[in-house]
Amino acid sequence: MSINVVSISGNLTRDAELKVTQGGTPVLSGSVAVNERVKQGDQWTDKPNFVDWVLFGPRAEKIAGYLTKGTKVAITGRLSYSSWTDKQTNQKRSKLEVVVTEIEFFRPSNVVMDAPTAQQAVQQVPQQPYPQQPLPNMPQQTYQQQMNAYYQQ
Repeated sequence: MSINVVSISGNLTRDAELKVTQGGTPVLSGSVAVNERVKQGDQWTDKPNFVDWVLFGPRAEKIAGYLTKGTKVAITGRLSYSSWTDKQTNQKRSKLEVVVTEIEFFRPSNVVMDAPTAQQAVQQVPQQPYPQQPLPNMPQQTYQQQMNAYYQQ
């Protein structure tokens, strides 16, 4: 038996980027900085780790505008390894990233939302994880096909 579950909490390093595959599947991606405390001599320092993540499906479109640089997020998902050939350099590339199943985000302290806007934002974000089965009227693509389409854009 093997288990592939990862949970990470940190701050977004850039605004989340929304794209759509050729098959019409929304794809939201970004990177989160996670600090690791390391003792160097008598001093403790923070060593940043940068973790890429990707979210597929309708939730990606709904939350894209809320995930801006500096936003604190907690994500849960699974690790996924992808490899492809870069079209420009013709070199083999690879990436390890988190495919998000759950995401929770907190507004940055410098952003003020009025009550109706905050309430609308909460109502628009589904509380259930993105279903593993394709939605009606959505093309049925394998995960690898989605990833290939995403990296070839």
